[in-house]
Amino acid sequence: MSISRLVIVGASLAGLRAAQAARKAGFEGELVMVGEERHLPYTRPPLSKELLAGEHDVDRVHFPCDTLEAEWRLGVPAASLDRERRQVVLADGDEVAYDRLILATGSRPRRWPGAGADLANVHVLRNLEDALALREAFDGRPRVAVVGAGFIGCEVAQTARKEGLEVTLIDVAATPMLPLGPELGEWCADLHRDNGVDLRLGSGVAALVGDGAVQAVELASGERIAADVVVIGLGAVPNTEWLAGSGLRADPGLACDTTLTTAEDQDIIGAGDIVSWPHPLAEGETVRIEHWTVAAEQGQLAGRNALAPAEERRPYATPPYFWSDQYDKKIQSIGFPGRADGLELVECTPDQSRVVYAGERNGRVVGVIAINAARRLGTYRMALQDPPAFEELRAKVAADPGALGAPSTV
Repeated sequence: MSISRLVIVGASLAGLRAAQAARKAGFEGELVMVGEERHLPYTRPPLSKELLAGEHDVDRVHFPCDTLEAEWRLGVPAASLDRERRQVVLADGDEVAYDRLILATGSRPRRWPGAGADLANVHVLRNLEDALALREAFDGRPRVAVVGAGFIGCEVAQTARKEGLEVTLIDVAATPMLPLGPELGEWCADLHRDNGVDLRLGSGVAALVGDGAVQAVELASGERIAADVVVIGLGAVPNTEWLAGSGLRADPGLACDTTLTTAEDQDIIGAGDIVSWPHPLAEGETVRIEHWTVAAEQGQLAGRNALAPAEERRPYATPPYFWSDQYDKKIQSIGFPGRADGLELVECTPDQSRVVYAGERNGRVVGVIAINAARRLGTYRMALQDPPAFEELRAKVAADPGALGAPSTV
């Protein structure tokens, strides 16, 4: 099939990387970028850190897009997909025809579902407007309660504490950052306590309380935590509802094969937060991952695969990676450490200021966590392409002249 018109629905990181990859691979046809937000693509990691703290301005987070030679359809979301007519229907009624289609519509924050959701000063953090609104709220020196101790919740808590604000971090789980596993979750909890955060773990939230504006978070126990600003960090929901009736399986994520091609249509490829696909490191189970690096890598692959016939498309089997900056710690994860039976120390500096942990499942390492050891990450990401047993990994590290040091030296 000749491809003269490539349409990408989703004008954030995954969509942008797909467009860039298609152009780099030699695509000279029409390129249409459809995006719900009115902004050109920008990077999201600074939203919970540098932009929220006022250290970056808005211009600094935008990606350069000048040389892409694309038609931008911004500020109007896709409303439906007509596969028979090969058209994306926008919310304003416009129809966008495609030869090949990449879906990269990302995700949106899960809102507080209970009482008090409509109170003022209850925030989520996903886009530029969210970050700027929360930054303005922080200027009033409020008491801050963060509901949800995942990586967004933890990063918002650390930014608020660095601003000198009073912060309570609440989660029904026993430890924050569940993907790190229980051992490093405890370490993360201590990190926040040491920096002045009041942690309420194992505590469900019954309601947000206030008169017009939020004044407190009521726990399931009945205790009330005073708060002038509440930030909801309860995960994200893939933006796939608009695909209802298209014949694509997209609940909760867009069902794709290992090449990111949708299960029902070889002319439609997914990328980023919406994609649910089988990963070999997860023993073939389908996974859906909402992190920057995965979105960027999947976007690049989707852009190349969109130009190829189905039988020539390459799989996405790279071990997933994410990072989180909290206080003076850079936490980095490779693979699926939350699936491991436990985590053991692989290497560290004598003072344990830089450490690497790894965890096995069914006799193979499935996840690695590094703290302040960014230079070691490439070694482990490569190792997990063909997962070794833990002792095999430890032996490789011991023979590596760049290793931090053996745990036995501590």
